[in-house]
Amino acid sequence: MQLVLQNISHRYGGTTVLEDISFTVDDGEIVCIVGPSGCGKSTLLRIAGGLEQPGAGAALISGAPPEGSLNPLTYIFQDFALLPWRTVEDNVSLVLEDHGIERRERRSIIADVLARTNLADFAKALPRQLSGGMRQRVAIARALAVKPAIMLMDEPLSALDSQTRELLMDDLIALWSRERFSACYVTHNLNEAVRLGRRIVVLSRRPGRIREVVEIDMPLTERAARLGELETLQRRVWEIMREEAREADREISDVA
Repeated sequence: MQLVLQNISHRYGGTTVLEDISFTVDDGEIVCIVGPSGCGKSTLLRIAGGLEQPGAGAALISGAPPEGSLNPLTYIFQDFALLPWRTVEDNVSLVLEDHGIERRERRSIIADVLARTNLADFAKALPRQLSGGMRQRVAIARALAVKPAIMLMDEPLSALDSQTRELLMDDLIALWSRERFSACYVTHNLNEAVRLGRRIVVLSRRPGRIREVVEIDMPLTERAARLGELETLQRRVWEIMREEAREADREISDVA
């Protein structure tokens, strides 16, 4: 299944936030979106997921979702979005309860995704009893439970400390290696982008336009051992967006 963004432009009132954005997320591919603050990354993700209609252009789905997919497109947010009164397993169960799945099958799905995200021993825990990294694992497990074709990830690791972020990146790579998923991944963190992205879409300052698409032809499973090459790629991405980020910062300062 493929996500296709065609000539997306969008305005809020008199302000153009996105202009003529086109790219695809292919089956089994993680595409990262980076750019200066305020360039429209999250707006683009909302349009991709159908939460917002673009002023021009279209977000399209091509091909069939995986067998058994309950939600072709599924979000993972930076704030975890867990219900504090529900246990880990019941937070995961939430996304299955309106699909007419029998209790036994639902429990089987929950057990599987908790095992895949290393949460099986915490099934009965409440969110307040978990670390930030573990809460985000619950959010990932919940997304995996509906067997999405494409995950829309809006800065999912930004609320975590650097050590936890590294561990979660390792977890995402392990999950992807076990069962390939597609993702459109918004991030401010260029290290995340080069660690996870098959392609990196670099946006300009507002209105967000595509400055460049950087392709990374390096297996995800090898990247942790090739940090020198990744640092070179990260510097390349930063050089593409450095001046855009500087101008965006000046605009924010002028407004302030």
